[in-house]
Amino acid sequence: MADGEVLDHAKFTAMTEGTQEDWMAIARAAGPFNRELPDRLIAHLMMLKGDCGGYPVDRLEHSLQTATRAYKDGRDEEYVVCALMHDIGDILSPANHAELGAMVMKPYVSEQNYWMMDKHGIFQGYYFFHHLGLDRDMRDQFRGHEWFEYTAQFCHLYDQNSFDPAYESMPLEAFEPMLRRVCAAPKRSIYKHDKT
Repeated sequence: MADGEVLDHAKFTAMTEGTQEDWMAIARAAGPFNRELPDRLIAHLMMLKGDCGGYPVDRLEHSLQTATRAYKDGRDEEYVVCALMHDIGDILSPANHAELGAMVMKPYVSEQNYWMMDKHGIFQGYYFFHHLGLDRDMRDQFRGHEWFEYTAQFCHLYDQNSFDPAYESMPLEAFEPMLRRVCAAPKRSIYKHDKT
């Protein structure tokens, strides 16, 4: 490599052969891709449009209602974005949508908001599990956890009541700047152990 020449991509075929120049090339290439994450998340949210899954409103409208209620209640921007993104996993993984959405947002949100997103599916079950022959108190396995009430409150105030066809939600465009700010840079490493 000539002096001053910059690699446009890594040259190794196995990571054991990687050099600092290789990893710097990877880091440079990752920058633009990482900055486009909000665009990909918005596109994925749009995939929730039109799919009601039997609910009174489609999944996008449910997400918008949840975020709008949190915003109008004065919640901070990160919380509002978590409310918007809480069901983002529905398209790829309906059976464990909460965990998938939480993992997507994990690097960008607090441990508390990550835990809320991760567990909201079980907590939300309090409102309907008994109608399906399941234990509505399944969330009690987490009783005593420092974020139990925080998560129960999210479901009660914002999630379980956001299926109203007559509710006037804020448009997705109103939340885009918030999503971009929250996802601008990771706040923490996903490789550290969490209190889950």
